[in-house]
Amino acid sequence: MSEFTETSVWTSQGRSSVALDVYLLGVVDFDAAMALQERLIDEVAERSDRLGTLIICEHPPVVTIGREGRITDLPLDTRDFTSRMMEIRRVDRSGGTLIHAPGQIAAYPILPLDRIGCSFVDFRNRLQKATVATAAELRVPSQLTQTPYGTTCRCGQFSWVGASVRDGVAHHGLFMNVSPVLDTVRLVRSTPDRVKISSLSMQRMEPVPMHKVREALMRHIADQFGYEETNPYTGHPMLKRTWRKVMQHA
Repeated sequence: MSEFTETSVWTSQGRSSVALDVYLLGVVDFDAAMALQERLIDEVAERSDRLGTLIICEHPPVVTIGREGRITDLPLDTRDFTSRMMEIRRVDRSGGTLIHAPGQIAAYPILPLDRIGCSFVDFRNRLQKATVATAAELRVPSQLTQTPYGTTCRCGQFSWVGASVRDGVAHHGLFMNVSPVLDTVRLVRSTPDRVKISSLSMQRMEPVPMHKVREALMRHIADQFGYEETNPYTGHPMLKRTWRKVMQHA
């Protein structure tokens, strides 16, 4: 494997930019995505320009518990999740307990708040607005929610926002149900109980192409944070791929 020097375009010292680098990574193991996000946070924090990064991917089935979440949010015993090959991870983000699976888009914007003139509250609100704009482009009327933060449509909530800040860099994610197996992502107690978990495909009663949602979401996130230039990539040299068997339960 080649070594990356300080002049590499992949390092924070290699260039000055006001663009948003977007990594379209397909299905990525959750731990591998978190490791890459941590590396990108460090790189963005070291910079002095407006360069931001955005990871867009999907995850094999996994449970994440945010700062407001509890293990009791899961109606099943943890051994049941183990038998389904679904790992449970506690994460440093706002929000509660979520289940991720293929068919759900995970978007991780890694942005220098001060340098783009954005507060933490603005960061969360702009991500919500990007989901509303994306859904509208797909002819799905939606509205913002605050308990929990995300976006809902007539059939129920289809996106969630959980965020965090380290060294002045906002990170973690926006999760949008496009066409996951709903029985999988519903393996969590809704908070509050009246919230029904849905998806774009369920609302439209037809398949929704993932590539259209990824492209629209990338564009609207860039617009919400004032990035006129985006640099899309289909991989990152520091991403460590892992392979494991995935079980989907209908």
